[in-house]
Amino acid sequence: MSQMYDIKEVEERFVLVSVASSEKDDTVQSLDELEELAATAGAVTVGKIIQNRESVHPGTYIGKGKIDEVKELAVRMNATGVICDDELSPTQLKNLEGALQMKVLDRTVIILDIFANRASTREGKIQVELAQLRYRSSRLIGLRNSLSRLGGGIGTRGPGEKKLEMDRRLIKDRITLLRQELEDVKQNRETSRNLRSKSHVPVVAIVGYTNAGKSTLLNYLTNAGVLEEDKLFATLDPTTRNLTLVSGQQILITDTVGFIRKLPHHLIEAFQSTLEEAKYSDIILHVVDSANTDVDRQMHIVYETLNNLGISDKIIITAFNKQDRPEAEKTIKDFKADHTVKISAKTGMDVDKLLELIEKTLNERKILVEKVFSYQDAGKIQVIRKFGQLLEEEYQQEGIYVKAYVPKDVFQSL
Repeated sequence: MSQMYDIKEVEERFVLVSVASSEKDDTVQSLDELEELAATAGAVTVGKIIQNRESVHPGTYIGKGKIDEVKELAVRMNATGVICDDELSPTQLKNLEGALQMKVLDRTVIILDIFANRASTREGKIQVELAQLRYRSSRLIGLRNSLSRLGGGIGTRGPGEKKLEMDRRLIKDRITLLRQELEDVKQNRETSRNLRSKSHVPVVAIVGYTNAGKSTLLNYLTNAGVLEEDKLFATLDPTTRNLTLVSGQQILITDTVGFIRKLPHHLIEAFQSTLEEAKYSDIILHVVDSANTDVDRQMHIVYETLNNLGISDKIIITAFNKQDRPEAEKTIKDFKADHTVKISAKTGMDVDKLLELIEKTLNERKILVEKVFSYQDAGKIQVIRKFGQLLEEEYQQEGIYVKAYVPKDVFQSL
């Protein structure tokens, strides 16, 4: 008689470690977020330790006394490893693993691990693998030791895992190949952008902190069928959808990857072309989780990331989302936004006000046309209908009288 075995993946248990170098640091919130990231990656947090010191230890991230404290807690809690809340240098990684005699990961590896699990399109997979290989190439020796001892698990998954044991030359060749593939994808994206700009259809780019409700809003507006989860980085691949406003005007609405504290620079580089969707948009729609206790800091990080991407001259509409929740901040302000509106993407509360605001903002960038078109030029009215806002239309003996708002480039063609 054959026996049945219940084979489960071994649960990974971690102690989280961070360094606070000043009282102004948001170390506690950052460590809470790391716990959420670890949970998203499939790990369990069994303890947290913060060391107050002027700066991180250049050789081991934390000081010797703290290493002993972390080791003692890890053994007591039966932890399988430690996660540090900053990106570790190869030296810090190697030395800390040696001192603790257990698996050591950093925040960057956890984020890359989540991205590896979430990437579903060809572009997303290329971007993640590129970021993983760039990060791992400089840490190959330290990783090789730990992987041979611990055999896989969190921090070793994704498109890049088969390449981990390559030598640096092979990794370098792979990076070159991926860069070329990404360049091809970027060219396709730029061609799509050029076609969009020629079609005069305005583009609204949704940005925001991860888990602010961007996908929920996109789904509510366009029935896009994008995954909605109360998790960090639930969606990774950007989605663009058509949306017809009340006036009949068509716009394109694009979701972008969520921002987060200490977003690894490898990822920002790899996702540059995706994040550039915001750069080429007409309006940035900043979705904010107003029920999050750390909302002000999250808004600051979004603006900091936009600034790092060179996006500073856009009209910004901030939607304070999750207003249906009792804990939502009701007196919230965003002084960097041109317009603000309070909504609930989940229930649809005041989303119509958001759409009115988008329409009003687009119209402010248009020119008012009052003109009588000959009946031979009736096709131009179709153009106005598609790309502008038709206010009045009257059939007269000499032609068709039209009063409408149209984009500047459409105005020049009338």
